[in-house]
Amino acid sequence: MASLHPARQKRQANTRGISTHFSRIIPTLLTVLLLGIVWQLSANTSPTVARAFASPSAILEAVQLNWSTLTMHASVTITEAAWGFALAVVLGIVVGVALYLWQLANAAVMPILTTIQTLPLISITPFVLWWFGFDELGKIVLVAVFGAFPIAIQTSRGLHAVPQYFADVALTCGATRSWTLWHVLLRTAARQIFSGIRIAGTYTLGTAATAEYMGSRHGIGIFLQSAYNSFQAPLVWACTLSIAVLTGVLMLVIVAAERTLLGEPSQDLID
Repeated sequence: MASLHPARQKRQANTRGISTHFSRIIPTLLTVLLLGIVWQLSANTSPTVARAFASPSAILEAVQLNWSTLTMHASVTITEAAWGFALAVVLGIVVGVALYLWQLANAAVMPILTTIQTLPLISITPFVLWWFGFDELGKIVLVAVFGAFPIAIQTSRGLHAVPQYFADVALTCGATRSWTLWHVLLRTAARQIFSGIRIAGTYTLGTAATAEYMGSRHGIGIFLQSAYNSFQAPLVWACTLSIAVLTGVLMLVIVAAERTLLGEPSQDLID
């Protein structure tokens, strides 16, 4: 019977975790619902609001009428964002580890990375598209480049934040430097690395859509531009909210991956 005790504790911990997640989601859902009601009422009572901001019902109608076209364009944007984000994660971690291993490069490159990260997306996009073309490859490269910056910065900072004695103990016990880097340093810095991944994830879809807006044949960005040029406010909002929803889904995937690989943040001190 005693062997069941740890399992019971784990089930109770999982139950508490699920209830905590729901308790965090409910206020957000209620806020969105309240904003939607206020938005709809304002559009019903004010022609100006209805013309400039459309209304939730008009947006839903636009989504229904243009569903096949919207999903076709969304699939292109999702493909570009997925490939670009995957490349950003790999490139960002590799660059971050390199900056940690070579202190001179870290001192020279880190200020440049931080500065580039503050540049507006609209100012860099034309150059990347000129170099790599206006097809999907150019969008993927742009997403990868912009996403890699925060991941590289947080990876380097996370590795530098690991206490030196963690590595010293592993090396003293006979571990190789590569094993220590992979199993000790990166594992300890994983939380901060994921913080960089979350930052990159917040504007992955927006970056892809912005690149499409500036030149593309398919994608939510060019579909949004077409709706804007034809003064279809509900369709503009439908495209914009589609990007927001897809970004939210990506963030949920990132959080789920972090919880699966690393467990709950509250367990770090216990482990």
